[in-house]
Amino acid sequence: MVTMWWPCLLLALLCGSETSGFPRSPLQRLEKRSLPEGVVDGIEVYSTKISCKVTSRFAHNVVTTRAVNRADKAKEVSFDVELPKTAFITNFTLTIDGVTYPGNIKEKEVAKKQYEKAVSQGQTAGLVKASGRKLEKFTVSVNVAAGSKVTFELTYEELLKRHKGKYEMYIKVQPKQLVRHFEIDAHIFEPQGISMLDAEASFITNDLLGSALTKSFSGKKGRVSFKPSLDQQRSCPTCADSLLNGDFTIVYDVNRESPGNVQVVNGYFVHFFAPKGLPVVPKNIVFVIDVSGSMYGRKIEQTRDALLKILDDMKRDDYLNFILFSSDVTTWKDTLVQATPANLEMARAFVKNIRDQGMTNINDGLLRGIHMLKDARERNLVPERSTSILIMLTDGDANTGESRPEKIQENVRNAIGDEFPLYNLGFGNNLNYNFLETMALQNHGLARRIYEDSDANLQLQGFYEEVANPLLMNVEVEYPENAILDLTKSNYPHFYDGSEIVVAGRLVDSHMNNFKADVKGHGALNDLTFTEEVDMKEMDAAVKEQGYIFGNYIERLWAYLTIEQLLEKRKNAHGEEKENLTAQALELSLKYHFVTPLTSMVVTKPEDNEDQTSIADKPGEATQETTSMAYLRPVGLGRPVVQGRALGASPLSDVPSVDGDPHFIIQVPEKNDTICFNIDEKPGTVLRLIQDPVTGITVTGQIIGDKGSSPNSRTGKTYFGKLGITSAWMDFRIEVTTEKIMLGNGDALSTFSWLDTVTITQSGLSVTINRKKNMVISFGDGVNFVIVLHQVWKKHPVHQDFLGFYVVDSHRMSAQTHGLLGQFFHPFDFEVFDTRPGSDPTKPDATMVVKSHRLTVTRGSQKDYRKDATAGTKVVCWFVHNNGEGLIDGVHTDYIVPSLF
Repeated sequence: MVTMWWPCLLLALLCGSETSGFPRSPLQRLEKRSLPEGVVDGIEVYSTKISCKVTSRFAHNVVTTRAVNRADKAKEVSFDVELPKTAFITNFTLTIDGVTYPGNIKEKEVAKKQYEKAVSQGQTAGLVKASGRKLEKFTVSVNVAAGSKVTFELTYEELLKRHKGKYEMYIKVQPKQLVRHFEIDAHIFEPQGISMLDAEASFITNDLLGSALTKSFSGKKGRVSFKPSLDQQRSCPTCADSLLNGDFTIVYDVNRESPGNVQVVNGYFVHFFAPKGLPVVPKNIVFVIDVSGSMYGRKIEQTRDALLKILDDMKRDDYLNFILFSSDVTTWKDTLVQATPANLEMARAFVKNIRDQGMTNINDGLLRGIHMLKDARERNLVPERSTSILIMLTDGDANTGESRPEKIQENVRNAIGDEFPLYNLGFGNNLNYNFLETMALQNHGLARRIYEDSDANLQLQGFYEEVANPLLMNVEVEYPENAILDLTKSNYPHFYDGSEIVVAGRLVDSHMNNFKADVKGHGALNDLTFTEEVDMKEMDAAVKEQGYIFGNYIERLWAYLTIEQLLEKRKNAHGEEKENLTAQALELSLKYHFVTPLTSMVVTKPEDNEDQTSIADKPGEATQETTSMAYLRPVGLGRPVVQGRALGASPLSDVPSVDGDPHFIIQVPEKNDTICFNIDEKPGTVLRLIQDPVTGITVTGQIIGDKGSSPNSRTGKTYFGKLGITSAWMDFRIEVTTEKIMLGNGDALSTFSWLDTVTITQSGLSVTINRKKNMVISFGDGVNFVIVLHQVWKKHPVHQDFLGFYVVDSHRMSAQTHGLLGQFFHPFDFEVFDTRPGSDPTKPDATMVVKSHRLTVTRGSQKDYRKDATAGTKVVCWFVHNNGEGLIDGVHTDYIVPSLF
């Protein structure tokens, strides 16, 4: 799937977009109409082409956008592409006035060091890594001089997986302006022959689509072309806005005259296996459902809806049961029961009465389900030729019973004993997805995130449909002994109807005359063996026919599949085994130029006569962000985050921090959750962050605004520009600004610059300045602060440098400590419930009870910049509105003080 929009300068208001949330005035609309056709804010994107070439399910996609700056001054142009999570970027080039700036794929740590070196030299660029439901985003922004042209070209590759009987290619179309030459051109070559080919667009009627779309297929070749004219792109006959905003989907399948198909090219082979016409193997399925209090409301309703639909699809030979877990574990029936009409009716009545309550006992719920499946098999309560499946749905982390993730994984692994797969469905973002994924992989299953959207029930049903019709069990793919090297996964616990098994490898002798493959599996009625024989001379002739696409596709397909499987094994490996898997995957990623979780693509681009270095990374599903990949902009354009961290604090409340606009982050490990709030005050305001009358330590911070902001104005972004730290008992003070650090006793102050690398010590105190990065202040053993310097692009017209403050140890501070941060060094409790849609569909609201207050909070995120001052680490949190009212003691104005000291 690909998304693109150009060149909105990443600020929809500047593009005059109605979708930006800011309505245009009549004058703005008049100005827009007076501009030449297809020009927005001086930038014309005159060509966008998405070229897709698919050979034997392996897709090679190139996205090319060309733009020209028709304004009389330099403008920023953005290239924004959404691509499938399963894809690997292989290349990116940026060409300005005939000069090409390439992207280079390097080991992640090497790329990171190159990036940090550029940052240290003031050549800064922002970095965003995130993932949505199916997509990852790649974004590049570049300044283009008046009259100059720019070309962006991104290449990515992926193996199309067969899903519910077809292969799908998604192309996300979103130019947000009229494009003179817009084209999607897809060529498909399948040696088995194409059985069906179709295309559809979510943003255009079938009548209009038909006039801009051509599609055809014959034998082994197919083509889809979508080339709307300027008039066909208009949202209305007289509009200058584009209606191209949505999904363009290409679907196809291949002929299956035989169950399998083997192809060999240049010493590499790929084997596709998808038999049809087999009877379905009966399944014994236990649903383990989280009904804890956090499932309240919409989640539990959608779960009930999905389970009722699943019951409608149960076959008479299937066996089933439901296990519900919260603080305790309850079951529908003592043993598995057959899916007879009478039993299904009772099951529906049970599902309709599912209610949320209590805490989250994942361990006992899973162990009960495992015992039930094993007991049914041992007592011959289910058919001998049947398969067992365990599916768990949860929206949170274990917090009662056995709650240690590693111990739960060990218990489940020992209990299942490789006898059947475990599928884990994680509902929403407020959970440990890594834990669920690792546990599923340990037990031959997989994890899937269910997104908290209106279609969550359909997502649940969709997953069930993938595993509802097993056709074979214990599938083994065998090749001639001593004839194969570097084989990908060849053993599968199940083959499900509508899917496909893909195995690839390398031949020892690339000149062998014949090649044979056997697939063995247990079917519903008997054991089956499927044999596929290949005549290498016939294969050579076929290769010449398909050479017009890209000849080394099987080798790249093998590399893609091998890397994918090595990375999956790596998630469940430890020690030397994990190191070996990492080394293998990294070597292949670099050799074949894939951006994987082990590599990054470094992009060096021109910016006001200075090179700017940026990195495109491959995010994982465990991340909770909603947009993705590389966002190439100067640091400081986003909202800063005011943070503080207290690692040594009480077990209930830990890790307060402050950095940015200003944002406070309070992590609560006992809850495995985080609360955040902003303080909205005018520049010049001084806030008391920490005050401890026992140790005598006080920390204050002064707010600054954007360049040119009025001292009395609360508009625009604000940051901490000065921090003051004093120790009354040591008669010592430290004043930190974005330019210098002053410290000492009384009037005897020493001054240092952020260009210094120095450590200053005296009895009970240590101060270390790390050049242009951060400084660490330690009062003895048990009080440690870190101040982070954020440097923005020096020529930026609005933003300026700012500071972040973090508490990394506070266990020596007294129980009387207070302040906006200091009060959270002490234990406190809170509860969150009634999660519901908010005004922003991506940020749900909920009700929080804290300090005897009932608050409406919103799920959002902030950044922790302690370890990475440039990109930061995203922290998902519950946002408390109105300057933290109800969470902080008193109101925020109680913490305003007259001066820094």
